[in-house]
Amino acid sequence: MTRFEVVFQGQVQQGAAPEQVRANVSKLFQVSGAQLDALFSGRRIVIKQGLDQVAAEKYRIALERAGAQCSIVAMEEAVEETVIAEPAPAPQPVAAPQPAAAEPAAPSTSGRVIPRDEYMAAFSDVDAPDFGIAPLGADMQDEYNPHTELPIDLSALSLAPVGSDMGEIKRDQATEVPNIDHLKLADD
Repeated sequence: MTRFEVVFQGQVQQGAAPEQVRANVSKLFQVSGAQLDALFSGRRIVIKQGLDQVAAEKYRIALERAGAQCSIVAMEEAVEETVIAEPAPAPQPVAAPQPAAAEPAAPSTSGRVIPRDEYMAAFSDVDAPDFGIAPLGADMQDEYNPHTELPIDLSALSLAPVGSDMGEIKRDQATEVPNIDHLKLADD
């Protein structure tokens, strides 16, 4: 069964006021500030993925009622990176709508990686090492040396006994309680 994802790129419907659309989307997704700015940055944002077509349409309708434009893309076609032999095409402007889905190309021998959008293009030239996965139960902690004592003299310090009041300095002399035996209460 084909699964779909709802993709938003910060575009508003024609004739809609951008500030009103931002307010509607903010209320719809209960976000504000930096999260709302990220939604309207023009980057390709996947709102929800792994949906059937009916659920994806519900998201699209809700976003269109808020005044935003989104697209529904089949997840098999929404591949993050595609390996092809041709050089990368020039990035499209942010305001221009992109096609709903691109057909992935067959792998080639050159191994050139083409990103799916402008945001992922920043990572296309990263030469990252190929890390493997450790076997189940393997110790992931690096070897470490036993600690070395620091050259700090702590001999002048001591610990107070358990239950001591550390907040007040005790007075040396006892407080005298005055004798009030000679005082009486009188009824008027």
